[in-house]
Amino acid sequence: MEAYRDQYATLFNNGRHVTVIGISVDPDTALASWARDADFPILFASDPGGVVGKRYGAFDAKNQLDDRSLFVVGPDGRIAHIARPFQQMSPKAYTDLAAAVDKLAPTPADSAK
Repeated sequence: MEAYRDQYATLFNNGRHVTVIGISVDPDTALASWARDADFPILFASDPGGVVGKRYGAFDAKNQLDDRSLFVVGPDGRIAHIARPFQQMSPKAYTDLAAAVDKLAPTPADSAK
């Protein structure tokens, strides 16, 4: 998650037309404390029962936690990009993520409408 924070401006267009939500089975109090202490510019959601992770195939039932899947959802609500698992140590993973986000960003012509 620190890489998302550190590369937020370039990966996610500094939050323009993008909302980043990290979902975890961790309790909401732990997520809130961690997000505040690490100064994350993204949102976090607590999914203690793994309901969201199970629906998206991103839940590791054996270990009772969400895996490192990453989904980019377009403005139409459809999944536009999946990285399963997201390879956080690979520079290419971040290049691919930035390209997926950029592909969905409105063009200046779209913004003028």
